[in-house]
Amino acid sequence: MTRRIQILPDSVANQIAAGEVVERPASVVKELVENALDARATEVEVEIERGGKRRIRVADDGVGMGREDTLLSLDRHATSKITAADELRSVRSYGFRGEALPSIAAVSRLTLASRGPDEETGTEVRVLGGRIVSVEEHARRRGTTVEVESLFFNAPARAKFLKSVAAEARAVSEALTPLALAQPGVAFKLSSDGRPLLELPRVGDLAGRLADVWGADATGGLVAVRGESDGLDLHGLVQRPDLAQPGPRRAYLFVNGRPFRDPALLRAVDRGFRTTVPSRARPWVFLYLTVPEGWVDVNVHPAKAEVRFRDRQAVEALVEGSVREALSGAESGATLDTGRLPPPLVVRERHTRERTPGREGEAQMALFLSGGPSPQLDGDDEGREAVEAALVERPRLWQVHRTYILAETREGILLIDQHSAHERILFERLMRAFGAGGQEGQRLLFPLTLRLTRDEFVQVEGLSGLLRRAGFDVEGFGGDTVIVHAVPNPHPYFDAARCFGEMVAELAEGSELVRSARNQHERIAMTFACKGAIKAGQRLGEGEMQELFDALFATELPYHDVHGRPTIVRLSLGELERKFGR
Repeated sequence: MTRRIQILPDSVANQIAAGEVVERPASVVKELVENALDARATEVEVEIERGGKRRIRVADDGVGMGREDTLLSLDRHATSKITAADELRSVRSYGFRGEALPSIAAVSRLTLASRGPDEETGTEVRVLGGRIVSVEEHARRRGTTVEVESLFFNAPARAKFLKSVAAEARAVSEALTPLALAQPGVAFKLSSDGRPLLELPRVGDLAGRLADVWGADATGGLVAVRGESDGLDLHGLVQRPDLAQPGPRRAYLFVNGRPFRDPALLRAVDRGFRTTVPSRARPWVFLYLTVPEGWVDVNVHPAKAEVRFRDRQAVEALVEGSVREALSGAESGATLDTGRLPPPLVVRERHTRERTPGREGEAQMALFLSGGPSPQLDGDDEGREAVEAALVERPRLWQVHRTYILAETREGILLIDQHSAHERILFERLMRAFGAGGQEGQRLLFPLTLRLTRDEFVQVEGLSGLLRRAGFDVEGFGGDTVIVHAVPNPHPYFDAARCFGEMVAELAEGSELVRSARNQHERIAMTFACKGAIKAGQRLGEGEMQELFDALFATELPYHDVHGRPTIVRLSLGELERKFGR
């Protein structure tokens, strides 16, 4: 009987394993640099020639290995990272499968030189296509150097799939970047054909590492993110909303120091940015998540690029909520400053209590452009005193070109776009009203009769219930005509007919703003806020400006309107002094 099943030779098995671990030169660099970081290296130097196809060299100053360990490291499944399967649940190292070195050696000419901390001399091992050809003593400092030449020399079919020298060099740089961001306390160097591509000294924080990778301008437009929940800890930086652009994004995620990919978490980030950026904008993201032991499984992807969380919903909620909270602060607002962002404005601190949901917050919102005296605040004495204290120190305000409000603050100057500011106020007020059952409309003495297009009439007919909860009482009047019996009253200059007509037209046409809404409530609130807000060119009195200012800082996200444009641009006192040479 012919035997069909056989045991593969080690050389063939290693080449098969290499197919999973070694796709291109960038894969080799990633595996070797991860080994260097696991060896507690403080300096890692990478050299490549012809995009890594001809030669790759990775040298580190880590703990190194003695002669016996150097040889063992070239055997499949040999590892110093784990000793039992249970340890996979809590592994903290980058590599743990013990496949990288033998897999790389199986498809290259590899030289491994290492010296441990207690060794008088190092060991150099030369491997050709997975076969050890020499073992010698080697004079070197503590650490490890791996040199890989002629990658895929014995697998020409795979070598044909490699891209151009420039493309492979770029892929190496892209593979090294997340590791450099994960370890700002480690110095990295990358050179290609003798030309330096990256030179990253050791720094104390992520902002410093980002500045070295992409330039100092990259740090001036980033906002700090912090959050924690049930043992989960999140910190990092996201891009300021006014700087976010469509197209490719810089997005880096880390869990317990390990870079990983997770489109679902990036979608959670985007949900946190909702109504602060245009729908197609893709803000930069650099987030570091620390989770307790047993919370994450990193052994779910051959290249260790993906992970599995024990409670994904909790992780996504933490990410979304933390990003949202970061965007509520002054640091997320647009600035005219050319250097680092100025400190948070004192005005935020004065209005912190007002933004807390409750009766005092609602009473303050009711002040906006009411045209009458401030209402008497109900509730306990503590709540009343909190609002009154928040209003004691008022900034000086001026209207500029009947469009912007100039506010003097303790730290500098604010320029407020009156339309964008009112848009944010109206949006959040209506969204809260939807949650409470809706807002009352004002009955019209003479109802409005409006002729609509067929598409507009269909929209009004389908959304009549939501429109009524937004304050618009509308009924059909035959054909494509409707009668509006009641409308909201957001300010004394409100043009109800114009607002309703523009709202319905935008809902029917499906503008970018409408498409960005996640549900019908948000769609109505966005269009009403956009069309119902006071316009540029409207003169405002001193009291109206003050009420607009107070109501804006009582919102959740005062620095951004619903289109993703800034409501406020800041200029710090320090920047003013620099401009005047003081």
